[in-house]
Amino acid sequence: MTKNRKPALSPTRNESYSEWYQKVIRAADLAENSPVRGCMVIKPWGYRLWENTQQLLDQKFKRAGHQNAYFPLFIPKSFIEKEAEHIEGFAKECAVVTHSRLEADPDGKLHPGGELEEPLIVRPTSETLIGAMFAKWVHSYRDLPLKINQWANVVRWEMRPRLFLRTTEFLWQEGHTAHSTQEEAQQEALQMLDLYADFAKNEMAMPVIKGGKTESERFPGALHTYTIEALMQDGKALQAGTSHFLGQNFAKASGIQFSDPHGVQRYAWTTSWGVSTRLIGGLIMTHSDDDGLVLPPRLAPSHIAILPILHEDTQATVRAHCHRLRQTLSDIRYHEQPLRVEIDERDLRGGEKRWQWIKKGIPLWIEMGRRDLTKGTISFGRRDKGPHQPYSLPYDTFIATVTDTLDAIQHQLLDRALAFRDAHTVSIDSKAAFYDHFTSCHKTRSAPHGGFVIGYWSGDPAIETQIKNDLNVTVRCLPLDTASTEEGRCLITGKPSRSRALFARAY
Repeated sequence: MTKNRKPALSPTRNESYSEWYQKVIRAADLAENSPVRGCMVIKPWGYRLWENTQQLLDQKFKRAGHQNAYFPLFIPKSFIEKEAEHIEGFAKECAVVTHSRLEADPDGKLHPGGELEEPLIVRPTSETLIGAMFAKWVHSYRDLPLKINQWANVVRWEMRPRLFLRTTEFLWQEGHTAHSTQEEAQQEALQMLDLYADFAKNEMAMPVIKGGKTESERFPGALHTYTIEALMQDGKALQAGTSHFLGQNFAKASGIQFSDPHGVQRYAWTTSWGVSTRLIGGLIMTHSDDDGLVLPPRLAPSHIAILPILHEDTQATVRAHCHRLRQTLSDIRYHEQPLRVEIDERDLRGGEKRWQWIKKGIPLWIEMGRRDLTKGTISFGRRDKGPHQPYSLPYDTFIATVTDTLDAIQHQLLDRALAFRDAHTVSIDSKAAFYDHFTSCHKTRSAPHGGFVIGYWSGDPAIETQIKNDLNVTVRCLPLDTASTEEGRCLITGKPSRSRALFARAY
């Protein structure tokens, strides 16, 4: 940002992070609240961002051997009741359908009619229903592994909604697999965790830490839950995706059995895993600045916006040149996809038009006028740089290097996010220092919620409850890449421990 230049958005991140977040979404025209409390309308620019996320993840799932299917939105209450721990974990979030129609009274007012024999739960997640179908499909070890994914919506009643982070209805994918051995299912859960982490890093330019959840944070009914945790610019963590090793709990509840090679009936071992439109919230809070949305090119709805600078005497020539440029650029492939290029020919002042695209996060914008036509150049800007930092290249040079420029933006965003995370990750080894860190962090303008803290932890659930009540801090995960044979001491109790934990405040 140029010194003393007024930012495009107010309030800024430092002034009010939550209001700034809403302003970014509105300025970029990503989504808005719907008439139904807690639900959102995803607008075209935001939905294209989700479509690109879907497309890239779907390719990865299929390469890993998964097939897409679709399962009903409604789940019989009796299905969910089969797995006691599962229903206990989701009971307070369930929306329930109890009637099949509306009936009008003499005054014309509508009332529910046709009470159902069994209430239907609006899908909060699909383990129980998909388990019932797997039980019909699996008979022999030859039917395994069974690897299914669905793209769908789910409903979890949300008391404090926030666009793309916590909404009553949200979009996601949920993968479900069944295996003949414990080892294979465990490997599947970790493989999908790696896939999510790879996507976050390489497509979203959002670095994450992989780890296992504590018992109190596990998915209801799972034996192990694995997570990817990202650090947002306000110093809070975001759980960006999870993968669950379900053991045989759901297989036993749903009756998923198979005959092994010796004819012995055994229960399958299952997994489930998912990410949602929450990824878009994570992307916004990882990269955006006080001028608006910043998008990594690999996911951006469009890579380039061409903005004609029109004067009456050269208007037709400039328009024609811009359309030829768009065609030339659209014929170039960027990471196996054609470049996505827009021409903005709206009757707006050049500065206003440019700022609208800056707020939408476009990676590259080209301003094409008669001067560039005469000189044979392309004048452009990069969203990862300052909005008043212009670039100019000969036409042919720009065309030849445009994908390199987009990759440079992608790498710059990742490097910037990594540097921020590393600068706001600290190791702490005492209770006093831990409490001081999280009680004084609000005084800093950078990451006022404290960032990540890594320290030894005894595993005592009572300690989790204590620090959550005292500081609103939770154990985000037990990082998979910090396993140690060295024994330390729990930073809260001082007890011997070989387990390091990642602590943070979180969304």
